[in-house]
Amino acid sequence: MAKPERLAVIGNGMAGVACVEQVLRHQRKFQITIFGDETHVNYNRILLSSVLAGERNVDEITINDWDWYRSNGIELRAGVRVVGIDSQAKALTGDDGSVTEFDKLIIATGSSPFVPPIDGVDKDGVFTFRNLDDTRGLLERSRPGAKAVVIGGGLLGLEAARGLQVQGCDVSVVHLADWLMERQLDAAGGRYLAHKMENLGVRVLCGANTARLRGNGRVEGVELRDGRVLDADLVVVAAGIRPNAAIGKTAGLEVRRGIVVDDFLRTSHPDIFAVGECVEHRGQLFGLVAPLIEQGKVLAATLAGAETAAFEASVPAAKLKIMGVDVFSAGDVRDDQEGVECVRYEDPALGIYKKLVLRDNRLQGVVLVGDAADSRRYADWLKTGEDLSAQRRSLLFPEPLGDGGLDVAQMPNAETVCGCNGVSKGDIIEAIHAKGVNTLAQLKECTRAATGCGSCTGLCESLLKAVAPEFEEESKKVLCGCVPFSQEQLREIIRTQRLKSVQEVLDVYGNGFGCQTCKPALSYLVDVIWCGDHAEDRSARFINDRVHANIQNDGTFSVVPRMRGGVTSPAELRKIADVAEKYQVRMVKVTGSQRLDLLGVKKEDLPKIWAELGMPSGQAYTKGVRMVKTCVGTDFCRFGTQNSIDTGIELERRLENLYTPHKFKMAVVGCPRNCAEATVKDVGLIGQEGSWQVVVGGAAGKGVRKADLLITVETTPQALEAAELFFQYYRENANYLERSYDFVERLGMEKVRKETVYAPEGKQQALLERLRKSKERSYDAWLERDRPSDPTQFVQIQPLEQPMPQEATA
Repeated sequence: MAKPERLAVIGNGMAGVACVEQVLRHQRKFQITIFGDETHVNYNRILLSSVLAGERNVDEITINDWDWYRSNGIELRAGVRVVGIDSQAKALTGDDGSVTEFDKLIIATGSSPFVPPIDGVDKDGVFTFRNLDDTRGLLERSRPGAKAVVIGGGLLGLEAARGLQVQGCDVSVVHLADWLMERQLDAAGGRYLAHKMENLGVRVLCGANTARLRGNGRVEGVELRDGRVLDADLVVVAAGIRPNAAIGKTAGLEVRRGIVVDDFLRTSHPDIFAVGECVEHRGQLFGLVAPLIEQGKVLAATLAGAETAAFEASVPAAKLKIMGVDVFSAGDVRDDQEGVECVRYEDPALGIYKKLVLRDNRLQGVVLVGDAADSRRYADWLKTGEDLSAQRRSLLFPEPLGDGGLDVAQMPNAETVCGCNGVSKGDIIEAIHAKGVNTLAQLKECTRAATGCGSCTGLCESLLKAVAPEFEEESKKVLCGCVPFSQEQLREIIRTQRLKSVQEVLDVYGNGFGCQTCKPALSYLVDVIWCGDHAEDRSARFINDRVHANIQNDGTFSVVPRMRGGVTSPAELRKIADVAEKYQVRMVKVTGSQRLDLLGVKKEDLPKIWAELGMPSGQAYTKGVRMVKTCVGTDFCRFGTQNSIDTGIELERRLENLYTPHKFKMAVVGCPRNCAEATVKDVGLIGQEGSWQVVVGGAAGKGVRKADLLITVETTPQALEAAELFFQYYRENANYLERSYDFVERLGMEKVRKETVYAPEGKQQALLERLRKSKERSYDAWLERDRPSDPTQFVQIQPLEQPMPQEATA
């Protein structure tokens, strides 16, 4: 059997590895070696801003992990830079002294950040924003209140600005051109984008030339040529990129601005090829992902000896989401040329700008800011060159197609849907048919489509609707008419635009005042997204949360003090008895959760009862952590195998006072006899000889559901951590008012385990860190703060004519 040819790849980035993925699909086999400057596996550079913003960790942006390289027989030389190519001997020299021979070579060295010759650019605290190491350096320096200056208002600079702002930095963008993203937008579009960014708290200075960076060894400020000085604790230089083409010169290849390639990605040497941002094709350079993926497909077919169409650069187009603002630009958007017409629409209040450039009634260029819903239609018109004479009256607002599926039906299978990850229409159809994908969440997990900037989400949903037989449009499930977005969309809006109050969300994206349906949900979302670091608006909460007690059918309230693990003391019991007698509490009842409930309390007596009890709130009134029920375990039970009381108290202490999408009940039992009913709780810890079972998603209400096994662990700390991981994952991903048992059934336990107890360590630590931050900012509503200053808030209300439907306090 013939020995496979040796294929060497210089570059472990998105373009090079995407090409290798395509090579693996062909019958012709190669012995593949990949060289990468960085010590990391292949990751999605487009999502670095999400890592900088704290929305994703490194594991979540990894495209191909180590197992992928091993399973495909690929040798990855991570951290080895190729310093020379001997094209005659067909050998590479690494900076570690190694020499590697090849039969075929792919150069995919990408691009490097352009750093202008600014005085002081070498100071400590000055960064570029191009790779993971840059991102980690920025994360170490960024902090709330830090002054950050981004030099460069192109896409990369704006993404850096967004990430730093989410970290709490005071961000300024300094841009040499007269408007932002001048290569993609016209002056008006750039101004609209700048206005949007300034409304979100980012200072934008266009037409500003940086003279020097101030500071003694460490950067302290940015001085502009007009004399203005901006304070700076850190500076990001994002002034553009340049092709990494120098290695091509060592091989004697033709190099101009980039490594010159033909229509099949061949260089001037017949066995050396190039792909990605390092190439120059017909005088054109490339910086967006979609054409790089197409290059990889053509090159893979060329290497395999398969018939393939030549690579042809499509009309330059960019569909992006910048700080939550939809932006689409395609074609030639200049309107100062002879023979062109310009059609515009502007709405400053909504921040929407549309511009179409036509020549002879055919679309030549388009700019959309704030509303890119029709970008697909415009892209088709650009590609086909269709005569638009008949559509002149509706160009800016195209009439909907009679056939809702025509748009996606007209797309060829090879067309890229997700430019961030190079996912084509054919990839999505294959996932639907071969893997049973029928929801957007499943599609994201299976193909990575719509996990980048998110601008292709609508097109992905259209494909699912057209192809998947059981597709349900998740994004159409709007929260309510006051704020017509889904909870998933609202999470993205709140996070990317740093909205920290319910009123901000309603003012910008809603009707300005909200209702009893959306305001409590928005309260929860801003709380969990910002880990408690938000502007709390008590008026947006349910009545129970506003007065920290559970309203009853006669207008009185119940008071349930917290007794961690169901354990109390004689002193606490005396306090409860004294308070019950003093305030003529109508009933004291033992609840099903091992607590004491004081029923029939007048509203105006609530603050005095809290003060005299001196006990923490049991949160029996809220969508939050209710309690942890325990059995006596090894302390007293002759069957006990684990210390359920101490474990239950610790679990309750770790999670108390935190809000959840719905009420959250837990139990810890010391043996499988399950006396505290752990198998019908949201989280249950079941002690066994030498181990714990952690179960989730149980229910004992109108419907009984046995909890699912999350994991079995050996130690108590491991059991507590597993419970915390599920708890925080549920908080962040469940819909508001979705119980944990509905949540685990919707996602499936396999996914829940993969995202929690089986997740990479980095992802687990990120979940736990966000939980820690939320816990640090939580407080006890009865004891620590949030006491009302207005005594009229606790005036007795009249009994309800028709009792409100309320859940039991247990």
